[in-house]
Amino acid sequence: MSIHTSIPFLDLVTPHLELEQELTDVFHRALRTAGFIGGPMVEEFESAFADFCETKYAVATSSGTDALRFALMACGVQNGDVVVTVPHTFIATTEAISQAGALPEFVDIDELTYNMDPAKLREYLEMQCAADSSGRLISRRSGRPVTAIVPVHLYGQTAHMDPILDLAGRYRLLVIEDACQAHGAEYFSRKHGRWMKAGSMGQAAAFSFYPGKNLGACGEAGAVSVNDEILASKIKMLRDHGQAKKYYHDMEGYNGRLDAIQAGLLHTKLGHLAKWNAQRRERAAEYNRLLCAANCGVKPPYEPSWSKAVYHLYVVRTDDREGLMHHLKQAGIGTGIHYPIPLHLQKAYGDLGYVPGDFPNTEQAAASIVSLPMFPSLTSDQQQRVVHEIRHFVQSLAPLPVERT
Repeated sequence: MSIHTSIPFLDLVTPHLELEQELTDVFHRALRTAGFIGGPMVEEFESAFADFCETKYAVATSSGTDALRFALMACGVQNGDVVVTVPHTFIATTEAISQAGALPEFVDIDELTYNMDPAKLREYLEMQCAADSSGRLISRRSGRPVTAIVPVHLYGQTAHMDPILDLAGRYRLLVIEDACQAHGAEYFSRKHGRWMKAGSMGQAAAFSFYPGKNLGACGEAGAVSVNDEILASKIKMLRDHGQAKKYYHDMEGYNGRLDAIQAGLLHTKLGHLAKWNAQRRERAAEYNRLLCAANCGVKPPYEPSWSKAVYHLYVVRTDDREGLMHHLKQAGIGTGIHYPIPLHLQKAYGDLGYVPGDFPNTEQAAASIVSLPMFPSLTSDQQQRVVHEIRHFVQSLAPLPVERT
């Protein structure tokens, strides 16, 4: 293997070149029909994506952020509500909550999976909330009613949904999944005795098709998966200026529609997604094997028995992240950090009043995680080189032996 060839963090060129003719055909179809907004290509993708998610409906939107915002609003989240989520996620999760009129409040993550810790959620609901005279759950922190939970299926792995859904049922809370990084991930539900797809377990779920996702558009795109016909209808109205039909507005809505060309491109790629996800899982297993054999002190991802992750990202932990990233960059290897500053410590949320130390698992992860190259066409030789350079870096930090005189 050549040590002079760079290894990108993400390869978006190869799959598009492989599918170039199929993707070009989508554009030609749109040109010939002038169907650019809505229409058959959007509806065909929605039907296919609903089947993929094992839900009755999918509603395409202009972005993953819009998908989550519309899902929250359609499910009944109102101005002044509290929605509980995690501080270890992209800001779009909390932007959607805020833009739906609610206030985000946080619970810590599990230190192994990086997803919402059900024990921390239970502690929040039992210790930091109280029921008012009508039985509504009220946050002691803000004095607002708690109405929903947004578990994030981060890095391509589902949150531990059975206990989260049990708590939601006990406290009469909505569950809207943030599945923006988890297209095709699965969770084994002991309650139902079967594997369930990300996006099929809550009242609704949001997906992003940002280009770097496992299923990525050639631009911005998103979708909501849902089993309830009334919710699906509400989301369709919200994305289209509140229209029940043209020029009849049942509510004030938004311009959150998905372009037909993007829907067609996504429909084409969807046929390849299962294969791409399987390749990601193979690459993750190879990384695990190589890192274990190298015994270099870098901690690979943890995948519980109840999870079939699709490895949107392959995230490891190290004691010297900046040093390791610099070394890999010098060796021509791309890396990333997801995410270096937890949301509760972001300037944008300074008015929420959180301080360092509030969510130690999140803060420790944010300071030590780094994402290694991960994409379906990643080769074994490239992975060997990545791990070789990691091992070389770790060995360079070892103290030199003391010479005896």
